[in-house]
Amino acid sequence: MTQKFAAFILTHGRPNDVITHRTLRQHGYTGDIYLIIDNEDATADQYYTNYGHDRVVMFDKAAIAAQVDVADTVDDRRAVVFARNASFEIARQLGLDYFMQFDDDNNFLYHRYPNPDSKGLGSHGVRQLDRIIEAMIRFLDDSGACSIAMAQGGDFIGGVDNAAVEKQLLRKCMNSWLFRTDRPAQFIGRMNDDVNTYTVFGMRGKLFFTTTQLHLNQNTTQQTQGGMTEMYLNAGTYAKSMYSVMMAPSCVKVGMMGRTHRRIHHRVRWDNAVPKIISDQHRKKR
Repeated sequence: MTQKFAAFILTHGRPNDVITHRTLRQHGYTGDIYLIIDNEDATADQYYTNYGHDRVVMFDKAAIAAQVDVADTVDDRRAVVFARNASFEIARQLGLDYFMQFDDDNNFLYHRYPNPDSKGLGSHGVRQLDRIIEAMIRFLDDSGACSIAMAQGGDFIGGVDNAAVEKQLLRKCMNSWLFRTDRPAQFIGRMNDDVNTYTVFGMRGKLFFTTTQLHLNQNTTQQTQGGMTEMYLNAGTYAKSMYSVMMAPSCVKVGMMGRTHRRIHHRVRWDNAVPKIISDQHRKKR
């Protein structure tokens, strides 16, 4: 890596199961990795033992919570939104120009592409993650985007016929967030903070992108111990999705997702969500 860059893994209560740390190394990332934990984590000592005091960064959760619009009156700080917001000051203190936020349960990273031989959606494992991140940083700078992310499994539902595969670029960010330290974002909402952020601030003109040329896989939500799992099990995906409806009712609603294991999930109507650039072909002739 030529830039002052580091990977941040936001984690809580899983010192012995930070899957993403192994995944980044296995796919060719050689740069710095920092584990971001909060001062309310009872397992903090084990994080320090496993990764060293110079690679684990703790933030004051109550202090950050006092600055965040969580969109409710619940006294519950078991949410990743606080770590997401704390990351910008941590990056500044570390002297970084760029950083990328990851959850702690990512287990594989693929290249995705239309395969002309099988006429389906092809994939193979990423081997040179350093070069990919450098390319993403160049695009972040050239585009002026607030953040860029890698796609998730749900973005590829429908395979090669999915419109997202042809577009290669989506107006959203989830799960992995690449930032310039001097171009911070403000994450909002106790739950579904990613959707809340890219819809509310997307409506105000900020650019958030996901590249569908990359697929960052993660363990299934509500099946991994620790982290935010308890909150999801207690509140359910209905409550999670409704945070985004509250934040952006003009473009977000709830609907059913899945075939065999159906669950309530948010749906974004993009025609109502973000400003668009009109093609020059529609320009009036002078």
